[in-house]
Amino acid sequence: FGKFIPTELKGLIEGRRIPVYGDGSQVREWIHVSDNCRAITKVLEEGQSGGIYNIGTSRHIKNLYLARLLIAELGLNENCLEFVSDRPGHDQRYSISSAKIKSELNWSPQIEFEDGLRETIKWFQGRLRGF
Repeated sequence: FGKFIPTELKGLIEGRRIPVYGDGSQVREWIHVSDNCRAITKVLEEGQSGGIYNIGTSRHIKNLYLARLLIAELGLNENCLEFVSDRPGHDQRYSISSAKIKSELNWSPQIEFEDGLRETIKWFQGRLRGF
């Protein structure tokens, strides 16, 4: 698994506390896989050959907000969070500009973050039951 959402979900579903590094103020930009695939298809079909198109949502979400959203969606409480020392060199922000794909190819994400997260949680719970 190895990334924030699947790692935290797996831990919560298995009854473990999940780590929040530092104060959880690190910012990330999340995109649903379906929106990402639509963007890639749009670039392949309509993009300029050799052009560079960043794919993003322009919505910036703090790790602590995401962790709290995960526990709320699973019906858990904040006792599931474990604040730990921040990792050395931990990036504070991942953010890109997706203005080019939006303006040149008229692409924009269609799935709201919270809706996509709920869908991802349901999918993930089904996958874990299958293992």
